[in-house]
Amino acid sequence: MAPAIVTLTTDFGLSSGYVGAMKGVILGINPDVTLVDISHDIPPQDIPHAAFVLGTSYRFFPPETVHVAVVDPQVGTERRALLVDTPEGRFIAPDNGLLTYVLHEIFSRFGSERPDGDGEGFLEPFSVLVPEGCSAYALTQPEYWRHPVSDTFHGRDIFAPVAAHLSRGVRPEEMGEAVGEVTALDERTVERRPGVVEGRIVFVDHFGNLVSNIRTGADNAADMEVDIRGRRIKGLRRTFAEGRGLLALVGSHGYLEVAERNGSAADRLEAGVGTRIRLVRRSEASVGL
Repeated sequence: MAPAIVTLTTDFGLSSGYVGAMKGVILGINPDVTLVDISHDIPPQDIPHAAFVLGTSYRFFPPETVHVAVVDPQVGTERRALLVDTPEGRFIAPDNGLLTYVLHEIFSRFGSERPDGDGEGFLEPFSVLVPEGCSAYALTQPEYWRHPVSDTFHGRDIFAPVAAHLSRGVRPEEMGEAVGEVTALDERTVERRPGVVEGRIVFVDHFGNLVSNIRTGADNAADMEVDIRGRRIKGLRRTFAEGRGLLALVGSHGYLEVAERNGSAADRLEAGVGTRIRLVRRSEASVGL
């Protein structure tokens, strides 16, 4: 049996002992586990940011990995604590949209159309059915928690010990009650019409690159144009080193993004999450758009 892996994604930062406390709880239950930090620099309470980071990172881990994500503005309230068991990993998180991109990837990889929101607004939460081939459980079995449970630190007292017990072989269904729906964020505001795809920026990375919710390939890259904040960028580049100033390219995650060579596109354009972006083909030679 391969060594167990548990990943951690939080907005806790590294200047306090919160991450260390979670790791201590996990190691106290399973000292043989391998702990991997995906990120602890998520902006405070920024659920969409954390969802994107987790959704574009988990796929590079073995499918037996347990992923713990804690960005939890409603900790201590009636919001559910969840375990979602999938063919590509087990995910423990508050039921607040943190698993949005994980769910979308699983829907697309296993041949199901990912659901859209109900039109209430960009990045608003809505309920989706648990994807076929997956299962979800509300964490309701206190025998797998640390006691006493703090009202303000479920990451330490619920999520961490549940992850540790899973890494030791406890079955997911023993952690709580099965649920049929989980929460996702309505980020899929892409509109498609002949020759045009419109979307929004959903993520701004450390370099100020603006990542959209438009998934596209690099075919016919020279024939494409990107419109954002009144600026038109001609062609899609292959690398961040091509051209001068603003450039557009398909990032390693498969989404269209806008960058500035040796600078910050977010600062240059005064753009961020929610900014509208449009990908346009300039001639009939372009296909697949």
